[in-house]
Amino acid sequence: MPMTIPSTDWSDYQAFLAIARTGQLAKAARLLGVDPTTTGRRLRRLEAALSTTLFEQTRSGQELTEAGETLLQSVEQMAAAAGQISERAVAGDGLTGTLRISASEGFGCWFLARHLTDFQARHPHLAIDLVASSGFLSPSRREADVAIMLSRPRKGPLVAHKLSDYTLGLYASRDYLAARPAPEVPADLDEGHALVGYIPDLVYAPELRYLDEIHAGLQATIRSPSITAQHSLVASGAGLGVLPCFMAESDPRLVRVLAECRITRSFWFVTHQDIRKLPRVTQFRQWLDETVQLGEDVLMPGRRAPMDSAA
Repeated sequence: MPMTIPSTDWSDYQAFLAIARTGQLAKAARLLGVDPTTTGRRLRRLEAALSTTLFEQTRSGQELTEAGETLLQSVEQMAAAAGQISERAVAGDGLTGTLRISASEGFGCWFLARHLTDFQARHPHLAIDLVASSGFLSPSRREADVAIMLSRPRKGPLVAHKLSDYTLGLYASRDYLAARPAPEVPADLDEGHALVGYIPDLVYAPELRYLDEIHAGLQATIRSPSITAQHSLVASGAGLGVLPCFMAESDPRLVRVLAECRITRSFWFVTHQDIRKLPRVTQFRQWLDETVQLGEDVLMPGRRAPMDSAA
C-alpha cells in the first residue's frame, strides 16, 4: 500500500528515486547531474522527514529497506504524473525533456543510429540518450525509458511488444576466402577454419548462443563481447563469424558463406508500465514501428526467398 508522502523538497524524492533505480549513491549522483555529497544530503533530509531508514548499505551499494520499497511505489507514481503534466504543458511546442534508449550494440549502432536523426528532427527540443552497448539498462529500475531487447521480459512491471524479426548469417572476408577453400557444408567448419564469436561467460543474452545452430560443437577461437569488434575481426580476415545481416550486408569486404545457415532472432520494444503512455514514449514507439517496417528488407534480407531456417 502506498506510503503517505510528507511535504518536502521534490529534489529529495528525486534523489531517493535515482538511488533506488541505480543501487549506488555515486551512480545516482551522475544520473541527477550533481555530486554524491548533495545526493546523500538529500536522502538524509528525506529520511529525517519520514523518521525512517530507506536504504541499507551493502557491499554492492544501497538496498531498499521495507519502508523504502513502500515509498518507492508512491514516488514512482509521482514521477510518472509529473512527467505527464510536463509533457502535456509543452505539447504545443513538441516533446521536451529526455528520452533514454537502451539497445543492443548492433541494433543501436548499425540500425537505430542511422535513422534517429529523423526522430530528432521532428522533436528538436527533446534530448535523446542512446545507450548502445553489450548489455541493457533496466526499464524495471527506470535506468532507461525504453529498451530494445532480444527477448520478451518474463517478469517485472514492464510492457513489451515485438518490433521485428532479424536474420543473422555466416560471413567471411574476401581476403580470408582467397587464402583457403570456402566451406561447402557446415561440417567443413571443423577443418582449417578460425571462428569469431562471443566469449562464453560474457554472453549477456542466451539468444546470442547460436554457433550450435550452424553445426553442433562449434566453438569460437577469436572472441569478443562486442559485436562491433567481431565485425571488425571478420572483415579483417581473422576468421568466419556469425553477424546480423543488417550489419554485414552493407560491408563490401564481406561475403556470405553457407547461405542455408540462416538464423532468426527478434527485437522487442520494452518500457515500464508507469510511463508507457508518456508522449515521448508513445511517439518514439510509433516512429520506431514505422522505421522498422520500412527497413524490413535490411533486417530480413531475402525473407521471401525459400531457404531452410536454423532458428
